[in-house]
Amino acid sequence: MNSIKKQMKHSFRAAILVVFFMCIAQGIYAESSVLMMATTTSTDNTGLLDYLSPHVLKSTGIELKWIAVGTGKALKMGQNCDVDVLMVHAPSAEQKFIDAGYGMKRMEIMYNDFIIIGPPEDPAKVKGLSIENALKIIRDKQKIFVSRGDNSGTHKKEKQLWEKANLAIPDRESWYVQTGQGMLTSIRVATERSGYILTDRGTFIKFAHNYKGKPPLVCQIEGDTCLKNQYSVICINPKHCPTSRFQTAQKLSQWLTGKEAQKLIGDFKLLGQGLFTPNAK
Repeated sequence: MNSIKKQMKHSFRAAILVVFFMCIAQGIYAESSVLMMATTTSTDNTGLLDYLSPHVLKSTGIELKWIAVGTGKALKMGQNCDVDVLMVHAPSAEQKFIDAGYGMKRMEIMYNDFIIIGPPEDPAKVKGLSIENALKIIRDKQKIFVSRGDNSGTHKKEKQLWEKANLAIPDRESWYVQTGQGMLTSIRVATERSGYILTDRGTFIKFAHNYKGKPPLVCQIEGDTCLKNQYSVICINPKHCPTSRFQTAQKLSQWLTGKEAQKLIGDFKLLGQGLFTPNAK
């Protein structure tokens, strides 16, 4: 009888150990394979992440999942421990996020530039002017200007440009339309209103591609050095978010800044044009 009880105890312990090691294995699998990212709408709207994610899985074993929001919301999601990693494009806001202890390991991966697009007939007559002069003329003539108004990286840049032009940031003016929406949706609003809008070039190329290279809005202002649009990846700080998959996020960051990913980003084109320029250091 005692021997039977001993065997039952051994069997029970063995079963517990099997379950224990299975749980550990599942935890390791989750840490190494699934990663949740918050990113800006431009990396999603352009199709870049759809293009990269199969390569991420093949090269690293990481199943990348993402939610596309404005950079402000993405940073908030990181602060709230809702995601494991960020891909965003507002350097000053990113630095504040890191200084506050929410993120770490910020690594630059690519850039494009901001441009102002508008109707081909250019009702404000601003084509080729400096950003400062163009914004002043649009304001003085009260021509429609569409803003994302969503605290995204693009919206943050737009507010910086109004300040750079020594102009108050518009708010309730009838000619200033705030959408609270992503980039492509906001461009569609600008199209409907025959207005001007600040956009990143990559999303504009995607927009033009949707119209087979003949979009209803065209580039009017470009080229100023202040219009560079830097994208970076940031791991969520595990001290702030103990449940974040920090090691997996680091693995993704290292891949994104490596030769394979950098070449893939450089090769990503629509209408024969590159949407992003890789620049990992």
